[in-house]
Amino acid sequence: MMMNTAELREQCASRLVAASERVARMTAFVGLDGFVDEILHVVDKRESATSFTRVPTIAHLADRLAAAAGRSTNLELVCHMRKLGGNGPIMSNALAAFGLKVTYVGNLGWPDVHPVFADFKGRAEVHSIGQPGLTDALEFNDGKIMVGKHESLKEITWDNIVARWSREQFAAKLASADLVGFVNWTMVPHMSDVWARMLRELCPALDGERRKLFFDLADPEKRLASDIRHALELITGFNKYFDVILGLNEKEAYEIGKVLALPAPPHTPEGLAGLGREIHRQVPVRTVVIHPVNFALSISQQGVVGLPGPFTPKPLITTGAGDHFNSGFCLGQLLGLEDALCLLAGVTTSGYYVRTGQSPNLAQMAGMLRDWPAQ
Repeated sequence: MMMNTAELREQCASRLVAASERVARMTAFVGLDGFVDEILHVVDKRESATSFTRVPTIAHLADRLAAAAGRSTNLELVCHMRKLGGNGPIMSNALAAFGLKVTYVGNLGWPDVHPVFADFKGRAEVHSIGQPGLTDALEFNDGKIMVGKHESLKEITWDNIVARWSREQFAAKLASADLVGFVNWTMVPHMSDVWARMLRELCPALDGERRKLFFDLADPEKRLASDIRHALELITGFNKYFDVILGLNEKEAYEIGKVLALPAPPHTPEGLAGLGREIHRQVPVRTVVIHPVNFALSISQQGVVGLPGPFTPKPLITTGAGDHFNSGFCLGQLLGLEDALCLLAGVTTSGYYVRTGQSPNLAQMAGMLRDWPAQ
């Protein structure tokens, strides 16, 4: 684990600010999910019609639910905010905040884009192919519980992309964007089919410089091990055409390790680094990046690099924190920064978001790096 020093943060801030004009010329092409998120708090004690205390942690909620076994209980949920959701829209919104020109294709409403995506539509070139999913995100100080309604994600198919957008435009964006990203494989049942069609029909025609391609499986625990292995094989297949980045959070890393029949390491930074090294050996993409809550790791030809982040015990919001980390890390990769600075860009983007509920621009990232928050 590297030290997160003031000197390292100043180096990252300076390079981000110096690259602002270059970032404004960069393009990203991302898909394919889309959700309407309701960020919910669980009431612990209601003090009045307008005042209550929250259930603070998932463990507290688990105790309450366990105590109701054989009897019953009720939970009151209060909507803290309603916002655009889905790994793809959140990551893309963050990339657009940096200044990139973003094209997004996914389930954002059909035939009309859902109003929750109106601001996003103003920031990015948006192509919707179906209705969004719905997510109730129960947030706690120590994490979140995502309760999703995913029926509409069955509409995300290659045939719908072609019929409701354009095969030619999809191919053109794939062939030209500086960053391509396909996320939320777990919740999109036909994503592997889309990837297979891309590999078979579109990628052989690609030429020119290698560009960045980012993948995020998004909590694959509920998917069959055979399906996960197939997805990893497809991701590895894109190595022939792109510099591939595979993003995982801590839970996902352990799940992938299990699918790959790797020994379960201890839940320590050193154990996770060893697991990441073995995942990278079996899934030999350009970079594997893992982001637990309070630090992050990258595994690439530069070796294994770990860096602590600006952890806060009382975040304003956590839903989308990982997607913001991914956007910051990918920005660093696009700029050719060393892995340590890419990690720092990632944890800063995420740290800013969980404190403010907003996606930072480059100046705001630099400001946070130069005025690093206390733990």
